[in-house]
Amino acid sequence: MTIIGLIQGLYIVAGIMFILSLAGLSKQSTARPGNIIGIVGMALALSATVWYSIYLSAEFPEDRQPVWLTTVLIAAALAIGLSVGAPIARRVEMTQMPELIAAFHSFVGLAAVLVGINSFLAERGGGSLHVVEVALGVLIGAYTFTGSVVAFLKLSARMKSAPLVLPGRNLLNMSAFVLFFALIIWLVALGDGNHTLGLVLVVVMTLIGFALGWHMVAAIGGGDMPVVVSMLNSYSGWAAAAAGFLLGNNLLLITGALVGSSGAILSYIMCRAMNRSFISVILGGFGSDDGAPAGASDGPAGEHTEITVDGAVESLTSAKSVIITPGYGMAVAKAQYPVAELTQRLRARGVKVRFGVHPVAGRLPGHMNVLLAEAKVPYDIVLEMDEINGDFADTDVVLVIGANDTVNPAANDDPTSPIAGMPVLEVWKAQHVIVFKRSMATGYAGVQNPLFFKENTDMLFGDAKTQVEAIVAALPALQKV
Repeated sequence: MTIIGLIQGLYIVAGIMFILSLAGLSKQSTARPGNIIGIVGMALALSATVWYSIYLSAEFPEDRQPVWLTTVLIAAALAIGLSVGAPIARRVEMTQMPELIAAFHSFVGLAAVLVGINSFLAERGGGSLHVVEVALGVLIGAYTFTGSVVAFLKLSARMKSAPLVLPGRNLLNMSAFVLFFALIIWLVALGDGNHTLGLVLVVVMTLIGFALGWHMVAAIGGGDMPVVVSMLNSYSGWAAAAAGFLLGNNLLLITGALVGSSGAILSYIMCRAMNRSFISVILGGFGSDDGAPAGASDGPAGEHTEITVDGAVESLTSAKSVIITPGYGMAVAKAQYPVAELTQRLRARGVKVRFGVHPVAGRLPGHMNVLLAEAKVPYDIVLEMDEINGDFADTDVVLVIGANDTVNPAANDDPTSPIAGMPVLEVWKAQHVIVFKRSMATGYAGVQNPLFFKENTDMLFGDAKTQVEAIVAALPALQKV
């Protein structure tokens, strides 16, 4: 077997490991080994790529730079990546994971843009197919880059979460796409006649992609950002696949296709969970119509009722069934550990405790599941929205810990609400609802929640972690029945 054949074989093995990793990540019980398989696969892929680059420099010195220079450049790139990635991995909190992922997507998009432009400069006479590959690569990459930057800014509260609605925004988007395809035709017709003009056209296509990514993601409301992050994940995969075409790298093709298809499938599942149109996600701006942007609702007139820690303890000790619905507020307060202890104490008393997790709870798919798994909450009592929504009517107490938009009855009752039609956890059907919240402020989508004013709902204000710990402290004497 030749060295090239061996390297290609390592690429295939790495690709298979990525597939196995995705299969493992599909279940909580197998997520850890699945993650380990993915890490090993990536290490194998990276090693094979480094070996391949050094081998080409050694075998074809007339076409490439010296081996020592290739080795130095690769080592420098790896050192830079390690020096940036390792501190981020140690420092970033789980609450910052959504914006971190969005930021990482932007790097993939920018890499695809740079690969596309470099491929156009390096391979003259590549033919029409190569030109089209370059054009699509820079468009997808540029869109992914700026779209991910906007998602990062919105998720990190550096940019308003309200959708940006420009007059005639759909016409603007359509015009940009028409111009892009016209430039492709021009570039193909140009051939090798004027390489400088061709480069100008590629740069203009890149700028169109930057503008489309910024505008189309900015037009999506903050409440829909979890779907956007998932969709951008898919785009980053297709950008990597486009780079694979341009570089002739089978591993990039495999991994890009895996990320692109899995991200698209996840986005489709989330769109169904949120009653959104998958096509409108791709087109951008599905968070509002062409009119005024979806803004914060003034909310219903009414008064909320408050409950103390002692009142919450009394309600829980008399309950036979409890459902906990976590949200982003639980992540911010780092309350998953006292919540897990509360669950253990209640179950020791014979109380039936389960968790209801909305598909987009926490601004990132699976965010709440990861937090609960981190706190050692049993997998079998963590249920998805569709599995548990029918059980709220037979539940004594529901604890809403840091959730807001995902438990908002306005999604069902108010057709004018920005979240109208989005399936939510129907917690208000329970006998008693206790909402853990710092204040009466609206959620991330900027929509008032009528749940807070219902007769069977009490508000427990304060830091979620502090309040849950206080409840746990009052339960030990009542632990055994």
